[in-house]
Amino acid sequence: MKKIAILQSNYIPWKGYFDMIAAVDEFIIYDDMQFTKNDWRNRNKIKTPKGLEWISIPVGQNIERRIREVTIPDCRWQQKHWRTLEANYRRAPFFQEIATWLEPLYLQASHENLSALNRSFIEGICYYLGITTKISNSWDYNLIDGKTERLADLCTQAGGSEYISGPAAKDYIDGKYFSERNIKLTWFDYAGYTEYPQLWGDFSQGVSILDLLFNCGTASPRYMRYITR
Repeated sequence: MKKIAILQSNYIPWKGYFDMIAAVDEFIIYDDMQFTKNDWRNRNKIKTPKGLEWISIPVGQNIERRIREVTIPDCRWQQKHWRTLEANYRRAPFFQEIATWLEPLYLQASHENLSALNRSFIEGICYYLGITTKISNSWDYNLIDGKTERLADLCTQAGGSEYISGPAAKDYIDGKYFSERNIKLTWFDYAGYTEYPQLWGDFSQGVSILDLLFNCGTASPRYMRYITR
């Protein structure tokens, strides 16, 4: 049994994204999809003393491009984002530990492509959490037409026998294309996460995983579901 998940890349995603990566054998970044503005591709939420705050990478408003084609014209956001994270999380118990590998991704790396940037952050976080799932890109494979047909065909090309999908996809996925290929279709469940110690007021689940890492460090997997150490 080989489990496959296929998702668009997100910027510093929430912990559920990494649980899905950890739950499968191969995670395919699906950045051949159209870029959508005001979405998770180039922004995420953090906690601040004033409440939840978006931090966004400026990439322009053009939606006539695929995610993998989105470029980042100005690098000044990198220092701005790091200063924002530092200002809001420097009191967190594990800020310095996480900063040893996270700060260079912001201040020493040069990011010109959104998809590549997202992957570099995703891989860095996976390494810290001990997630060893193979990560590939959708353009590593041949892409056929059709929304569900393409997903099922990607699973076949990757040698998958089970496809793990986020629950939101129930609105458009047609399971027959998986059953025709003898691929089991499973819906991922994001329910049941326990709270962890957070800064700044009431607990919020829907924030970047960086919030969990800064607050819990190597104990972060205790508050996730598919990571064992």
